[in-house]
Amino acid sequence: MKSGIADLPLHHGKAPRWLYQRMLSLGKGIVEIILEEYGPKELLNRLSNPFWFQAFACVLGWDWHSSGSTTVVTAVVRDSLAKENYGVFAAGGKGKTSL
Repeated sequence: MKSGIADLPLHHGKAPRWLYQRMLSLGKGIVEIILEEYGPKELLNRLSNPFWFQAFACVLGWDWHSSGSTTVVTAVVRDSLAKENYGVFAAGGKGKTSL
């Protein structure tokens, strides 16, 4: 893997509600498939890979290549795992919603 430099500008604000709901719907399906096919360890391996994580953000529809992708995608993963018992839990998100 080659290393490089990425310029990720900081954007303020939050994800539009309609976009977040669409991201959650697709993200939940992707997370469930990875867990069912490969297990929790593989999900964590993929989420910890910055290139995969950025690609995941793009697939979910997050088109702002900035620091917001980390907080919003983390919230999508957290909410995708929240109501099921997969043995994997996530915390994070933006501001007060990260609790």
